[in-house]
Formats: sequence, C-alpha cells, structure tokens
Amino acid sequence: MNQPATVHPEDKLRSDLASLRIDRGAPIRRPKRRRGRMLVLIVIVALLAGVAWFGTHRVPTVTVGYAAVSADPAGPEPVLSGSGYIVTGDRYVSIGVRVPGRIERYFVEEGQSVKQGDRLVQIDDRDYRAAVDRAAASLEVARANLALAEADLKRIRTLANQGVASRQELDVQENKVNVSRATIRELEAELAKAKVDLDYTILRAPTDGVILAKSKEVGEIAVPGGFAGSGDLIRLANLNDMRAQVDVNEADLNRVRMGQPASVAPDAYPDAKYEAQVVKLYPQVDRQKGTLRIEVRISKPDNKLLPDMSARITFLSDAPVPGQEQKPAVFAPNAALRRDATGNNFVLVVDDGTVRERRVEAAGSSGDRVHIASGLKGGEALIVGDIALKDGQRVVVKK
Repeated sequence: MNQPATVHPEDKLRSDLASLRIDRGAPIRRPKRRRGRMLVLIVIVALLAGVAWFGTHRVPTVTVGYAAVSADPAGPEPVLSGSGYIVTGDRYVSIGVRVPGRIERYFVEEGQSVKQGDRLVQIDDRDYRAAVDRAAASLEVARANLALAEADLKRIRTLANQGVASRQELDVQENKVNVSRATIRELEAELAKAKVDLDYTILRAPTDGVILAKSKEVGEIAVPGGFAGSGDLIRLANLNDMRAQVDVNEADLNRVRMGQPASVAPDAYPDAKYEAQVVKLYPQVDRQKGTLRIEVRISKPDNKLLPDMSARITFLSDAPVPGQEQKPAVFAPNAALRRDATGNNFVLVVDDGTVRERRVEAAGSSGDRVHIASGLKGGEALIVGDIALKDGQRVVVKK
C-alpha cells in the first residue's frame, strides 16, 4: 500500500503566495449596476428629444368663422364705428352768484326744464334793498340841495346885474350849482348799481335747458368766483342741441368727413337708433392716444338721451343712388379681423389645412360683424381668436 508524499512546509507556503498573485493581463469585469444606469440615461434623453420635436412640429387646432355675403343694404353702409358719449352743443352752463349772500331758496329741482329768464335761486336781499333805499334817499337830498342852489344863483345873478352883488359871489354860487348837479349824477349811478346788485340776488336761466345739479344747500353762504367753480350754484344743460363725440384713430380719419351721415345708439337703449351728421372735427390730434375727437349732431333727440351717457357712434357711407347697381356686401366676424404693426387690416384664411394671410379693407362694423370692402369674396374660413400663427403654417380646424 502506497503512502502519500509528504509536502514540505516551504513548498506549501510558496503555493499559497502564488495563489494570491494578481494577473494584470486579465480583463476587469465591471459591475452590472453602471451599465443599467447608462441605459436609463439614454432612454430619458430620447424621451426629451421626442417631446421637444412634438412641441415644435405639432399641428395647432383653430376655431374658424366664415365670411358671408349679405343682400344689398337698404341704405347707407357702416364704414366706421366707435364708443363715445352723449354731449350738448353748448356744453354745460355753470351759474354762480354775482354778489355774496346767504342762499334763501331754490326755485328749481334737478331734472326740471327751464326757459330763458326763469328764476333759479334767491339770495337774501335785505342788505341790497337797504342799499337801494339809502342811495335813493341820498339822491333826494342832493336834488333838494340843487334846487336851493339854483334859487340862490338866480337871486345873486339879479343882484349882480343891479351892481349890489360882486362877481365873486356870483361865481361861488354858480360853482355850488355845478357841484350839486355832479353829486346828483354820482348818486344816480350809485342807485343804479344798488338796483343791479339787488337784481343779482335772483339767479335766472341764461338759456333754455335742464337743471343737472345744485352745488350748495339752502342756508349756505355763496360768494362770487371761487377756485375750480366752487362758487357755482346751478349746472344747466341745453338739451335742444344734443350731440355725440367719439375719438377716432388717425389711421381711420380718411373715412370721416364733415357732413357725413352717422347713427347713434345709446348703450342704455341699444335698439334705439338716432340719425346724426358729422358737424365738428377738432383741430388737434391727441399725440399720446393718436386719435382725433369728432362730434355728430343728433337730428331728432328725445327724452331718452342724457348728457354723459355712453353710446355707439357709427359713421355711414352716402346713401346709394336709386337705380344704381349695388355690389353684394361681404361681412366677417369681428374676432377674425387683425391689424399688423403698420396699421393694415388682414385676416387668416384656412385653405386646405394651411394658413394664408390675406390683407383686407374694413368698412365699419355692425354688431359682431365687420363689413369687408375688399379682400374677401364670401365663404372663406377665417381663423378667430388671438392665437399666433404664421402664413403657410399647417392647422387643424376644430369641429
């Protein structure tokens, strides 16, 4: 039976050291965890790139309205419209006192119609009546003195002719008569002024109109003048000449002229239409707003129209000539009309899923539609809303 070979201790030690030696030529095996992280990163980058591409190339959905052709209008066509206010031709008349005093009573109330010369306010007149009486009494005294001076002058003149009175005495008496006459004229002027002041204690209407407001109450002290109209007691408006004013953009001034027909629709009564005519173009443009104020006179105003009432003013074209052929009118939704940086009007037409920018000429609006004088034939699909689109861009029409 064979016995196993005996291993020397030194040989065993060399064998153990050799097993611990690192072979640097062998490939290094990396953990599988880092390889998984790289795969996740690649997937994330691909997703982000896909989202960016979709956001850039997605086709927007738009809402459209259609241009419509209406029948021939039975009268002047609207060419321009805007929001303004009802005013009076003479503006407003503020009436204040000419003499100071306490307000004793009002003869009128707000909303009351008055005629020229009607009494409006009574000021306490006791002091002014006393001034008239005092001036009248002083005038009577002066006239009595004049009568006495004239009698003395007559006697002295007779004595001077007889050589009894001197020339100096005659001159002195003639001077007294002249002074008395001048005093009478002065007192007559004072009496006239006192009567005028007394007449000023009653405020009267300078013109026909309607009382808009009373500024002070009975018992308050009223004084002439004052800062920013603080001395005014009555505010009056003449409603016989009713007008409407509107600020028109500079780019639209070529559509408005003197004498042009117009219509006025108060916001309070939108169904009421008032015929009007352009009567005033203010001589200066508002630089900050870029607008010009224009006034139209209402032909037949009624009690519905009140000063400072908001209204819609529409400027009209000339009435069509009877028998003359009229072109059909094309109308588009107001929301479809756009304006570029230079002030030109345009619309965005959807043609076979593609946006086409088309320049148009607007000729005023009527309700929620705008009259298109040129650029459209009718039936076009027009993009409405504030969505930003470019010419040639693909879109999808919302069903």
